[in-house]
Parts: sequence; C-alpha cells; structure tokens
Amino acid sequence: MTYLAVPIASKNLGEAEEQIKAACAAGAEMLELRTDYLVHLSVELALQVINAARQFAGSLPIIVTCRDYHQGGALRHSNDLRTSVLAAAARAGAEFVDLEYENYRSEAIRGKISLAMSDGAGTRLILSAHNFQTKFKNIRRLHNEICYVQAGAIPKIVYSAHHINDCFEILDLLEEFGEGMIAFCMDEPGFMTRIAAKKFGAFCSFASIDEKTATAPGQPTVRQLKDVYRWDSINKDTELYGVIGSPVAHSLSPAVHNAFFAEKGLNKVYLPLLIAGGKDEFNGFMDNCLSRPRLNFRGFSVTIPHKENAIEYVKLKKGTVDPLVEKIGAANTIIIDGTKLTAFNTDCSAALDAITSGPGIDRAGLKKMPVAVIGAGGAARAIVAGLAEAKAKVIIYNRTVERAKKLAYDFKCDYAGLNDLKKLKVKLVINCTSIGMHPHIDSTPVDAKILKKDMAVFDTVYNPAETLLLKQAKSLGCRTISGIDMFISQAAEQFKLFTGHVANVEIMRKILSLK
Repeated sequence: MTYLAVPIASKNLGEAEEQIKAACAAGAEMLELRTDYLVHLSVELALQVINAARQFAGSLPIIVTCRDYHQGGALRHSNDLRTSVLAAAARAGAEFVDLEYENYRSEAIRGKISLAMSDGAGTRLILSAHNFQTKFKNIRRLHNEICYVQAGAIPKIVYSAHHINDCFEILDLLEEFGEGMIAFCMDEPGFMTRIAAKKFGAFCSFASIDEKTATAPGQPTVRQLKDVYRWDSINKDTELYGVIGSPVAHSLSPAVHNAFFAEKGLNKVYLPLLIAGGKDEFNGFMDNCLSRPRLNFRGFSVTIPHKENAIEYVKLKKGTVDPLVEKIGAANTIIIDGTKLTAFNTDCSAALDAITSGPGIDRAGLKKMPVAVIGAGGAARAIVAGLAEAKAKVIIYNRTVERAKKLAYDFKCDYAGLNDLKKLKVKLVINCTSIGMHPHIDSTPVDAKILKKDMAVFDTVYNPAETLLLKQAKSLGCRTISGIDMFISQAAEQFKLFTGHVANVEIMRKILSLK
C-alpha cells in the first residue's frame, strides 16, 4: 500500500488539533507531524501533538518529523532539541520518525535515535535527503548509502525539478525500489512523480490539507489527488495520459479526462505535463517516456507551444500521421501503441463546429467571409486550414511576422503584423494566442476600439470561459464564441481516440460549469 500522508504543519497545539481533524476529514491515510513548525517547540509539546493525533486520528499511522532548517525545516531549532523530539516520539510509539540522512551520520545523533528506537514499540526510521536547489549528483549511490548506514530504514529522496526531464532519474529509482522507499520531485514539473509513486507502490506520497498548508513546492492537496487524479484507483497497471504544454496549470483537461475515465471504469489517469522549452525538450521528454515502457504512457494531448513539435517527432520516429494532420502541419493528439506513434488533430473540426454552431454563421456562409486570425502557432494552423478549406478570406496577424508569413504561404492567405490590427475590417475575429488565459485574465490581444458591432469574435482560450476579449466584444454588441465549445468538441474526440469510447459531454459541461 502507498500511503497518502498529510503534513500537520502547525505553530501550536490548538492549530495542530484543527489540522489533524481537517486532514482526517479530507481523507488522509497517514499523518506527518511536522514538529519543526511549532513555535515554542519542546519535547513535552511534541508529545502533546502526538497524543492529539492519537485522539483525533485513531489508528492512522503517524510520522514524526522535526526537519533541519537547512533541508526545508520551518524554524531554526537546535540539533539537540530536534533529536530529543524524535527520540521521545520513538519511545512514545510513533510508527515512524523521519531524520535527515546527513545528520544521522553523526555518531552522537545516531546513537541517541538508535537507543530510543530500541526502547520503543517498533518505530521505523525514515532517513531523508532533500535538495531544494537541483538534482542530486548520483541518487542511486545516495539510495545505496542510506540503505547501508541503517538496515531496515526507509530511504526518502526528494529534489526540485527545474524541468520535467529532470524527473526520470527519480522514476527509474521508483521503478526499481518503489515498495521500500519514498521518492518524488518537487515543483510543478515534478507532479507526475507523485502519481508514479502510487503506480510503483512507493511507501508513501504527500498531499496537503489545502494550498495554504502545503509544506513543499508543488505539493497537491488531498482532494486534488483523490477527486481529480483518481489516487485510490491507481495501481501498477494504470495507463498514463496527459496534456503536454507550457503553461499547463490552467488546463481543465485533467479534470475532464479523468472524469471520463472514472465514468467508464477505465484504469487510466491523465496528468498535466509541463514541458518548458522547444523541440529539443519536447523530443527529450518523448524519448524518456518511450524508453520506459513500465510508465505505460498511452497518449498525449498537445497544446501551446508543442503542436508542431508533435508532428515532427512522430515523423522522426516513423509513426503514422493522419492526413488532416499532414495538411495542417500540427498535431494536438499523440496515440502510443507499444512503440508505434500516431498523430491526430481534433482542433480543426472542433473550431469550425464552434464557429458555425450558433446563429449568424454556417459552413456555406464562411465562403469569402473576411476573417482575422490572431496568432500563428499550432491552434492557428488548424483553424486556418479549416477556414481555407471553406474558402474564407483569411488574414493572419502575429507578433513575429515571419511566422505569419509562413502560415499564410502554406494556406494561400494574407498576413500582417499585430500593429496592423488597427486597420481591421473583417466579419470574424479569432484569437489563437494564449493572451487572456488564466491567470493573466486582464490581458486581451485586441484593443476594444478596433471591434465593431457587426463582428463575430471567437476566443480559443477556454479558461476563463469569458475572457476580457469576449467581455469587451459582448459589451459592443458583437456575437461572441467561447473557447469552451471548441474545447468540449476536441476533448470528446480525443477521448474517443484514447479509449474507443464515446465521451459523455454532459459530464464535461458539468465540470466546466463548476470551474
């Protein structure tokens, strides 16, 4: 069993009692009592917190930690005090005590802890190593050293991931030693390692009561792991999917696809995969995934800025490129079947459906309609391809004029720089950039003065559902088209590609209405 441990990071006993109750209500499977957060720490106070955990959490196992300030501790408590707290916890029958490996190498500290554990009732030792700056130079050697210094100790190795490709050393360690250790990466790029910990049967992973009580960068909440990421259903056979992009924290795809998986009873989980950088970083991530079949990644949604990287990678690996993808030159979906890759695009039809689903515009009406497309990335390529097929008169506006020029050349349309937006004379405006996306909701790609009452305005951004661009357009009397409609359509088609099942779009609408 992989425990979901919830840190109790409180300044005093009363606060600890409230956090313990909240953790139990949230679904904690283990408590970590972070006594280093206690302002007036003493052995007596630490024992009172342990007693509170016994009172309010019943038989939940507890870890007592008094973290060294230099390895992420909250307050600067002395080594003597911290060691005395852990020794007292062992004698009081705490199931686990967590001590830094570097400090345990001290003969005096090791002797004091070993004596207390021999006096206690079966307390196990967790020996931890944290690096909040970067990766460890050799985590396999570090793991072996921890196992050697104390037989039976549970190694805990945690470091900050600056990029998602920093995570694969931890994943390799989890694959080999998962059941006997704790290992994950901190920060947003490291999120997938927290899920992999459950998949590979690691001793435990950590989640906070809420965002305010998180004790490490990138630490999710209990409810996020259980409600969104299907923590209780994950096992060694779980297939992994995810949305690749930068940024991805705004994405509602994990909530949507995981709800689809749950409704169909499928052993799959869908993750946010932050891949900063460009082609090299994208290719590196894909290579890392494909060379580790036990991770069992089976498919990806691909968003800004990697849609063109996706098609190039699939071609590089001699995969299959759907004819529509070839035409568009960008993919938003990759399916993995063993070592075979297939690239699809569900953006094009989804965008045209969104544009023509409301009053005022139908497919036939797009012919010769003047349309402004803002942006020249993967989403723009898909939409321009559909509009060109419908014989619309498209002009592409982009900050980098050369990119607009290339896209315009591919689909035989016009282009201009963003400065030329002030000359806008079209019937339909489409934003294909990330401007206005959460959390930058006060931004818009188009000055409201440019918009006219007889225009239709479509924003492919779906979070928030009504962007500043759409709010301003609506106030001027324009017909507005939300990115939500496109998102629903393309996500439903992706789900069918992932699973062969038809998506229940009502589930999606319900989820989106709550966000």
